[in-house]
Amino acid sequence: WSLKPVPKMMHFILMFSRQGKLRLQKWYDVQIQQQREKKKITRELISTILARKPKMCNFIEFKDMKIVYKRYASLYFCVGMSADGNELIMLEIIHRYVELLDKYFGSVCELDIIFNFEKAYFMLDELILGGELQETSKKNVLKAITAQDLLQEEAEENRSALDELLM
Repeated sequence: WSLKPVPKMMHFILMFSRQGKLRLQKWYDVQIQQQREKKKITRELISTILARKPKMCNFIEFKDMKIVYKRYASLYFCVGMSADGNELIMLEIIHRYVELLDKYFGSVCELDIIFNFEKAYFMLDELILGGELQETSKKNVLKAITAQDLLQEEAEENRSALDELLM
């Protein structure tokens, strides 16, 4: 009887543009710790996915993982997952994330991600935790983001009031 490590559902998620510019990355796998290795995987995947034709399958076998990707407008969403994971569930999770981004930004585009990357990461962290789906309800994720926005606004108001007092 031995304890085997439970395989992570997700090893990482990447978001990149059609030009190959990385816009968001989140790594969940502790095995992939070195920056050089992350950059190598990212570079290889981006070039592989961008070279594929639009009608090709959205699943790729890569090293000891499965890669699931989907293009929405000018952005590609790419997930590295365990070889025994379910590709269709992963496509659904990608789609859920894009729906959340669309709902929050109102038809999300690359510039929304560039200028509000912290919101994109926050949304991702509310949806996925440690490589596993944490929250399935879009409503609950958007509630958490709205609450975070209110906290941020209050902090900025307090900061500006303090600045006025100090001057």
